[in-house]
Amino acid sequence: MKKVFSLISLALIPAIFAAPAEEAQVILGETDPIQRSGLHHLQGVEGIINKGNEIAHQWVEDGKQFIKQHGLTYEMVVHPQFSDYKLRITEPKLCDPSVKQYSGYLDISDDKHLFFWFFESRSSPEDAPLLMWLNGGPGCSSSTGLLFELGPCSISDEGANTTHNPHSWNAHANMIFLDQPINVGYSYSEDGSTVDTSPVAGKDVYAFMELFLSRFPEYSTQPFHIAAESYGGTYAPNIANVIYTENQKIPVASPGLVKINLASVILGNGMTDNYVQMASIPDYLCEGPYPIYDDPEGVECTALRSKVPTCQRMIKACHNFDSRFTCVPAALYCTSQLYAPIQQSGLNPYDARIQCDREKDGPLCYRQMGWIESYLNEPEVKAALGVNPQLNFESCNMAINQAFMLKGDSMHNTPLLLKEMINDGVRLLVYAGNADMMCNYMGNERWVEQLDTVFLDEFSTAPTEQWVTMRAGKMAGTVRSAGGGGSGAGNVTFVTVHEAGHMVPYDQPEAALDMITRWIMDIPLTLDIADLAMPFGGI
Repeated sequence: MKKVFSLISLALIPAIFAAPAEEAQVILGETDPIQRSGLHHLQGVEGIINKGNEIAHQWVEDGKQFIKQHGLTYEMVVHPQFSDYKLRITEPKLCDPSVKQYSGYLDISDDKHLFFWFFESRSSPEDAPLLMWLNGGPGCSSSTGLLFELGPCSISDEGANTTHNPHSWNAHANMIFLDQPINVGYSYSEDGSTVDTSPVAGKDVYAFMELFLSRFPEYSTQPFHIAAESYGGTYAPNIANVIYTENQKIPVASPGLVKINLASVILGNGMTDNYVQMASIPDYLCEGPYPIYDDPEGVECTALRSKVPTCQRMIKACHNFDSRFTCVPAALYCTSQLYAPIQQSGLNPYDARIQCDREKDGPLCYRQMGWIESYLNEPEVKAALGVNPQLNFESCNMAINQAFMLKGDSMHNTPLLLKEMINDGVRLLVYAGNADMMCNYMGNERWVEQLDTVFLDEFSTAPTEQWVTMRAGKMAGTVRSAGGGGSGAGNVTFVTVHEAGHMVPYDQPEAALDMITRWIMDIPLTLDIADLAMPFGGI
């Protein structure tokens, strides 16, 4: 029997995809006071630590702490305010050797480990903002986004090589790709523990950012943007909420914490507001730009629309009486009833323009996912990135996907998390490719339209304007925006990307780079090319 498989069919949401390596090296440099405070008792002493069956050697050299385990050497960063967390860092030369890179792990209570890969900006890294990229799933590695969509290199030759990506988002941003929650991608746990809710995952990401910025203070004053795709539309608001909330406490908290300069939340074809977005599925499938049914008033469309009231009623119950007993049934009913036609269509759920042969294209309809797994399971790649050679990389972990579903995580009222921070100046960009069936642009625009912030009235009357790319002068899509006073990219902005599916940077790489560069530089997407005096070398 042929196995039909997608992320949503098992759990709730769609998503997809980032990262490469060489020999582990020790990072040189000065130790900041926060690190030093945790090192004084180890100075000149070598420690031997039992970690399961692995012996880890720990020592201090030139004022810096190091650890060797799995045959790999890392710099180790500790923080007095995060006693349960440590950061292990190495310095790979993969993917794009022309820029500074770091990779390694956030260790949580010695048993849980989050993998990251950092690339400096290709231009003026000392002035460039810091941008974190997260893929969704839930359960998909951000290394897929790196190698398939928007990173400095792209997977090629069936996983044997990578090629330079001229449209990488690190053209004007310092970028972090993070595999989270634990047991996703290169991230792992040693005690079998898992994370199965976005709020808990958000706390771990916040700890990672604090340790990362304490080790690399040169990035701490730059604007920080959280960009996420697909189920990242749920992850990112939760992470931003933790950062925003913790930032408020810092003036009265213990010294040593960094106030993270949260500038914006960026959601690409995200799943954020299921109450609104689930209801948009019949409209997209029956009357969208790539309908799968011929007659919008026919039997199929009528039957599909009849599922919406029950779905919304169940989601509302989850919002009002938050528990597994209300949220899990809502997730199961809505996904099984409203996504079924997409799975049965024979089309790529992430791009309605093309067919999907899962036997040839793989379970997620993109052969590159298998290529990425081949590449990231190469021993020399793991060694370069500081990854345990025994660890097996998977693009998407379906056990994590199911765990989040069994908590009803996607059914919560995620937009509520955005209200206060947006009113306080944190900006929101939501973009969506118009060929994606899983998180379609109609539903994304509608939830942004209903987002209860000080920009609600302005956005509701905002016109839909053309967006023309700077380099090619191509009409890439449309934009609606509120805030910004006419001179900025807006405080709440929605972009429809034409001729793109779920993975906009893959389908429209030049347009995606144009969009993200203008956003982080706060330049309107509606600005006429002739009015742009600023050079944009990477676009």
